[in-house]
Amino acid sequence: MAEWMSLAEAIAANVHDGDTIAMEGFTHLIPFAAGHEVIRQKLKNLSLIRMTPDLIYDQLIGAGCAKKLTFSWGGNPGVGSLHRFRDAVENEWPTPLEIEERSHSDLANAYVAGAANLPFSVLRGYTGSDFARVNDRIRNITCPFTGEVLAATPSVRPDVTVIHAQKADRKGNVLLWGILGVQKEAVLAAKRAIVTVEERVESLDAAPNACILPSWVVNAVCNVPRGATPSYAHGYYERDNVFYRTWDRIARDRESFNAWVNRHIHGTKNFEEYLQSLADSSEQVV
Repeated sequence: MAEWMSLAEAIAANVHDGDTIAMEGFTHLIPFAAGHEVIRQKLKNLSLIRMTPDLIYDQLIGAGCAKKLTFSWGGNPGVGSLHRFRDAVENEWPTPLEIEERSHSDLANAYVAGAANLPFSVLRGYTGSDFARVNDRIRNITCPFTGEVLAATPSVRPDVTVIHAQKADRKGNVLLWGILGVQKEAVLAAKRAIVTVEERVESLDAAPNACILPSWVVNAVCNVPRGATPSYAHGYYERDNVFYRTWDRIARDRESFNAWVNRHIHGTKNFEEYLQSLADSSEQVV
């Protein structure tokens, strides 16, 4: 059952060195505040999973938190490469990074299979592709009804999934809306789940067929306003495009990256202080 707590308490209680962790959110509702707290607590040897790793995983990798990344696409959206990710793969800095590349449809199906407590997912999407040459976990399976040869890949079952959402009520029921990726499936597939939200409310006032995560599938709920910054939260604030462009300069160089992390993450107690730290600097969040 969900328990309201601070983000620092939630990460300390639910994320451990060596865990497999998924931080999902598509275009908006990306859980940056939670990712920063993982860095702040200096967690290590994490196996990261995300369909589209962007700045938050660049920061986690550059901070030395990760040993493996499972993904389907990686980049700074609208800008270019993830320089800390690339440095880890090419130069093993700050630590070696194992990568497992899968397709969008594969990871989406793998989360669904994990949520259904199934050992693998089945899809047609790899037919005719060369993916199996770089990922030996893609296997063939023959349909027992039609004889068709399909691809099978392992389901995704994280130790912990972290997402950001708009609202949660006092019982810990969570409401999210706007563009949805695989947040629901990622939470249901995980052993533990942490949700940061924009606000705590007495009633969700949810529309019919809204995406609601009931309190019994969530371990910790944390009130972290602007916790998806610099991504956006539909209905609350817009994407900070300036920061995404600025990050390209910060992350290109190891020294500038380390200086940024030390000042704005290790040098702050929580995400509220982080936002103030950025506001006081040239990398201003707007």
